[in-house]
Amino acid sequence: MPWLSIRRRLFFNMYQRSFRSSTLCFIIFFLTIIIVILLSNRLSNIQQECPTEIDIARRYKQINSNVSSDQPVIFIGGMPRSGTTLMRAILDSHPLVRCGEETRVIPRMLSMRAAWKKSTIEWNRLMAGGISEKMIDSAVRAFIYEILIEHGQHAEVLCDKDPFVLKYASYISTLFSKAKFLLLIRDARAVIHSVMTRKVTITGFSLTDYRQNLKLWNKGIETMITQCGEIGKEKCLMVYYEQLVLQPKKTIENILQFLNLSWVDSVLHHEELIGKKISLSKTEHSSDQVIKPINLEALTKWIGHMPKDVKNELDVLAPMLKKLGYDTQSDVPNYGVADQLVLDNMNALKDDAEFWNAKAKFYARQSPNGTVLFQNRTIP
Repeated sequence: MPWLSIRRRLFFNMYQRSFRSSTLCFIIFFLTIIIVILLSNRLSNIQQECPTEIDIARRYKQINSNVSSDQPVIFIGGMPRSGTTLMRAILDSHPLVRCGEETRVIPRMLSMRAAWKKSTIEWNRLMAGGISEKMIDSAVRAFIYEILIEHGQHAEVLCDKDPFVLKYASYISTLFSKAKFLLLIRDARAVIHSVMTRKVTITGFSLTDYRQNLKLWNKGIETMITQCGEIGKEKCLMVYYEQLVLQPKKTIENILQFLNLSWVDSVLHHEELIGKKISLSKTEHSSDQVIKPINLEALTKWIGHMPKDVKNELDVLAPMLKKLGYDTQSDVPNYGVADQLVLDNMNALKDDAEFWNAKAKFYARQSPNGTVLFQNRTIP
């Protein structure tokens, strides 16, 4: 009958549609599973290929630690007013070296670490809190290296000039395996005279008491020389200020050889690079002096100013002075003969006194409270 035929045809069409629909659903379901699996594998690979922030930080820390510990670094120190600023200006005139102004924060960080180590109670507290010595040393190294890197323009050899940094030479040498140290030494009588007449504020030092200052100088220089001796002559070189200004070529040649640096004539004429490669801070007491070529103006200024009773006690107040080879008996010690270069510099300063005095006035020390210190100004 016709209606049966129509009914069969309808059932057949429904079956075909149902089959096709089921097949399509199965295919879609199967493809979805495959896509999910592929996406899951891809995400897993991405997580492996792209490290987390913690992984990046750890990797950076490891790289930075390795680089900083192997980086050649020069540390310039000595008792204040001993020629450390002149020494750093001379090294700053070398194309491979960059020192810059005093950081002030590096010796403070080293002092803090030394205080922690010295205090048994504080050190045990740190250890009990999970702060290991290795962790502290790694942090100190990273701190110092970051300051040196960001302190100025890029240079192959980084340099830090902070007078009291030499008190920690032995410890620093454990942080920076390729570090070398220059210990500036100067006649204590000249150092004390400079501190008192230029009103340099140093913790413990007095602007009126010679005896107190000589004792503090003796204690400080003895500590630094001991530190220098502990790390050895291959890493620490003592540089006498008097020889640096009297015979600069010979003295600087020895210094560059010690630092594994080639000779360049610019190191004898640092004044030509002031305001260019060499920057000076107007909060430092020596800036108005090192703008001049190497000279003898400050060499014997102390003569005739030390009280007689203090002079008679000199070997007791500052025994290191005699140990370092200085003549403590003569009122006018003979430091040596000046090179012709230095004599020519002295004549040039005398012939063009007005120019050099104006330049010194421009760089004269100013209070660190003034904002004018940080403004760009034309150098005369």
